[in-house]
Amino acid sequence: MPGPPISAQTRRRERLERWRREVGVVARGIWNDSDPVGEPIAVTVIYFSHGRPFDLDNIPKPILDALKGLVYVDDNQVTDLVCRKRYLNDEMEILTDLASLERALSSRIEFLHIVVEDAPQQEVVSWYRTRLLPKGN
Repeated sequence: MPGPPISAQTRRRERLERWRREVGVVARGIWNDSDPVGEPIAVTVIYFSHGRPFDLDNIPKPILDALKGLVYVDDNQVTDLVCRKRYLNDEMEILTDLASLERALSSRIEFLHIVVEDAPQQEVVSWYRTRLLPKGN
């Protein structure tokens, strides 16, 4: 998705609605008219930028709203959400063979990489108890 994203906190509501529609158009082209999934999902959003200041927590909400009803039935299905900001001028190691991601990175234009996938195992592991309590407790 071409960037930069529009903040969920913007006062220009018409700009935010236009951004949501643009995300929907791009997603429709990738989703290929498949029905929205009804299972728990995980969403990862990576904003590749030139270093402009931007509150990371304002990125995902408009994207999630735009994908609702298209990629998944409802955003309450999102059990895991990862949002990252990376700088295009930094060195990066790409651990995937996605040609579209490599093309976008080589263009040096700001963009968002959005991945929707099956939710991971819903097991909860308490690192607090295992790391902070003395043995025997």
